[in-house]
Amino acid sequence: MNSWQVVRVIAGFFILLSLALGIPGSPVFVNQWWLAFTAFVGINLFQSGLTKWCLMESILRKLGVKAGN
Repeated sequence: MNSWQVVRVIAGFFILLSLALGIPGSPVFVNQWWLAFTAFVGINLFQSGLTKWCLMESILRKLGVKAGN
């Protein structure tokens, strides 16, 4: 997988996890403040779409994940 694909997989996982931990009806509910993490991931996705730069992608490239096209 390319770095941009890995970023989207990680972001999707973080969003689903934070929703599961932050929604009161969830069987694994911890605290509603987990929804702030959902917002943080969304803001970062929005920012990377506007600026065409993503910190997670830069980190993945330094770890050896190949860049996408």
